Amino acid sequence: MNMETAPLARPSKRAPLDPAALTILSLGMHDPRVRPLLDELAVEYDSRYGDRFGRGAAADELNRYPAAEFQEPGGALLVVQENGGSVAGGAFRQYDSRTAEFKRIWTHSAHRRRGLARLVLAELEALAGVRGYRRVYLTTGPRQPEAKHLYLKTGYEPQFDLQQDPETIGPLAFTKNLPGPPLS
Repeated sequence: MNMETAPLARPSKRAPLDPAALTILSLGMHDPRVRPLLDELAVEYDSRYGDRFGRGAAADELNRYPAAEFQEPGGALLVVQENGGSVAGGAFRQYDSRTAEFKRIWTHSAHRRRGLARLVLAELEALAGVRGYRRVYLTTGPRQPEAKHLYLKTGYEPQFDLQQDPETIGPLAFTKNLPGPPLS
């Protein structure tokens, strides 16, 4: 079986990560190994926000930015594969000369709660730092409490009032300074 098209093995009871089974790939948006990320994100967005933005709005969101914005030198798209199947990923694009905007952070639904999202964040942060960015900006939706908690637990600063109802805020923005020379 071709490893690039291997079906995802469904872990039983959220198997712990085996670093030897993981491969981190830097890919273009149109690479077939990215397709599981985009397909499941569309389903996730439609299921959480379809009543708010309309069914199919997820496709518009996922196609909002040209694929070239997620390529070197200003951007990147990473996919984590486990035993040949895409299980997590994320991307960044240039927000401004010092800031990377993280987008499309995703973990396959069968592989959540295993630390993959933290791994993706760490890899994106490291690569953004190597590319000269000193700050990260990202948003998540008000109906994604798991993402909100992940960002808070990994040192991201909320740019909104945590006590306010997320539904009244809209996109929940976060920032984080990356290691490197101090920001002026």
